Amino acid sequence: MKLQSLLRNMGRYQFANCRQNKRCMNTNKGTSEMDPEEAEHFRKLSGKWWDYNGVFKPLHSMNILRVPFIRDALFPFSTSTSESRPLEGINILDVGCGGGLLSEPLARLGANVTGIDLVSENIKAAAAHANKDNTLKEHLTYRHCSVNDLLAEKSGHYDAVVMSEVIEHITNKNDIVQPCCALLKDRGSIFITTISKTILSQILAVYAVEYIFNIVPRGTHDWNKFIQPEKMKNILKLNNCRTTTTKGMQFNPITNQWSWSSDVSINYALHAVKES
Repeated sequence: MKLQSLLRNMGRYQFANCRQNKRCMNTNKGTSEMDPEEAEHFRKLSGKWWDYNGVFKPLHSMNILRVPFIRDALFPFSTSTSESRPLEGINILDVGCGGGLLSEPLARLGANVTGIDLVSENIKAAAAHANKDNTLKEHLTYRHCSVNDLLAEKSGHYDAVVMSEVIEHITNKNDIVQPCCALLKDRGSIFITTISKTILSQILAVYAVEYIFNIVPRGTHDWNKFIQPEKMKNILKLNNCRTTTTKGMQFNPITNQWSWSSDVSINYALHAVKES
């Protein structure tokens, strides 16, 4: 299909979605929680997190980039002397952990990981899978709660907060970024992977992935909630977090492989540090 045809069809798709899907509507509700339609979408998929060839296949393969990205940034602050467990002594909060696809490998690196999610079925799926590995028991905890629920007891507690493939499902970005930053220690790190809001991402990350290749279910992404790197950096800056690294992430839907790229117009990873 030619690019002109893709753009024309994409325009019709977006217009229809914004009229029929309440997730496209702008609201002034200050909440870090998912919109109900988003939560219901992932609730229906909660039994598929650990199907390596299923709808979350791209997230499984994304670990080849995001795990080392987090590990290498945190290792200098670890007390570990073990090559196999380089993150021992590091406390990590995985926000929107889903079925634990990222929480588990970080815990296996020795970090103390708390995974939280607003969908109870996701937490049940994550816990059930983690229970199959006794080595995770001392390092991995799951909780069905929001970041705001943790503030009273965990403010300034975490060495790192991870939001991987989460921010593009939240309408009001600052309402989740603010409590995440408050949960960080001074000089703590926040890691974000998400999708930029560009014409290219509308074509490839939504239309192609959901409607041509059928890699993920239709309706998984709402282009209106995507955010460009500079805007993401500005929100972090408002919350006293300075961005140190931004890297493009390139996905090949044919081979299901991810690679780093200088192009941040579709997927990107970001690392920011909380100023003391």
